[in-house]
Amino acid sequence: MDPAAPAQQIPRPPCAAPDAGDPFAATGEPVRWGVVATGRIATNVTHDIAGLEDSVLQAVSSRSQESAEAFAEEFGFASSYYDGDGQTGYQRLFDDPDVDVVYIATPHAQHHAVAKAALESGKHVLCEKAFTVNAREAAELIDLARTTHLFLMEALWTRFLPSVNRAWEIIHSGELGEIQWVQADLGFPSDHSRTHRLWDPAAGGGALLDLTVYPLTWALGALGFPACVTATAVLNDDGIDTQNGLTLTYGGGAQAQLTSSLVSAGPGQATVSGSAGWLRTGSVLHNPRELTVQPHQGEQRVETFDQAGRGYVYELRETTRCIQQGLTQSPTMPWADTLNTMRLLDGVRDQLGLRYRNDAE
Repeated sequence: MDPAAPAQQIPRPPCAAPDAGDPFAATGEPVRWGVVATGRIATNVTHDIAGLEDSVLQAVSSRSQESAEAFAEEFGFASSYYDGDGQTGYQRLFDDPDVDVVYIATPHAQHHAVAKAALESGKHVLCEKAFTVNAREAAELIDLARTTHLFLMEALWTRFLPSVNRAWEIIHSGELGEIQWVQADLGFPSDHSRTHRLWDPAAGGGALLDLTVYPLTWALGALGFPACVTATAVLNDDGIDTQNGLTLTYGGGAQAQLTSSLVSAGPGQATVSGSAGWLRTGSVLHNPRELTVQPHQGEQRVETFDQAGRGYVYELRETTRCIQQGLTQSPTMPWADTLNTMRLLDGVRDQLGLRYRNDAE
């Protein structure tokens, strides 16, 4: 987005609260899951898939036989697939007729190719954030899901948490007055290693695609998509951003300041300030268990929240519910929000001179 020529402001995203009750409880016919990749995030999410009463752990894929078989044994998957004989493990999984939906947990740069293959194979898709590397890739996947009438959703788990949806409820109730300012940060010092996805340009490494979506979630939830974005960053010798700062400006004069870092640790909190009070999350902002609310005229209060499973169950419940009901997109995480977010990040990268291999492809 060119700060000298602001784009038309887009309304704030719909942040509907998840259904009340136990998110692990069945809502319909069983859904058979395939999991692509066996890293840390796949492990955490699979723990919650396993707890869903209407889920079946059908298949897992990995590049290596050892990893695929160990993951399948740990969680009780019926099948495991791995690379070999010129075929990828994930395509072998997609060819399994007993898999209904796939959860994709590969590095960012692989999301487009893997999700495209899944949709072309007739599978529903839940794909980790960042959804893709750029908006072109996101638009192609959305068009494919629309054409094939398959469910597709970005796995932005924060958006489904009870604490976050309670924050949206407070913010949009008018209790804080007119929202004028949002500040949010997320950072941690990550050991530099060119072989780790966070530091690998070929994998879509850097703070922007990995971390910025979380502070951005708070700005979008409180104020919507901005009219203008101004970005600064520190790029390392490999051309990835180690730290970035975004200022979002809105037509009514409201602003948001967002910081993401792979080289420093911050409080990891979000503050939403309005004309009649403010709200602040506990740490960390992507999974807050506590909200502090301070009206300008009134007593401060702290609201605390329990959490089911490891926190991913809420997005998994939404995925399952949508598939059971024949929906192709979630009303809480619609395609338009994912696409507009990728367009916003493309505009940021244009300002920063940040390029990835996928852009050329």
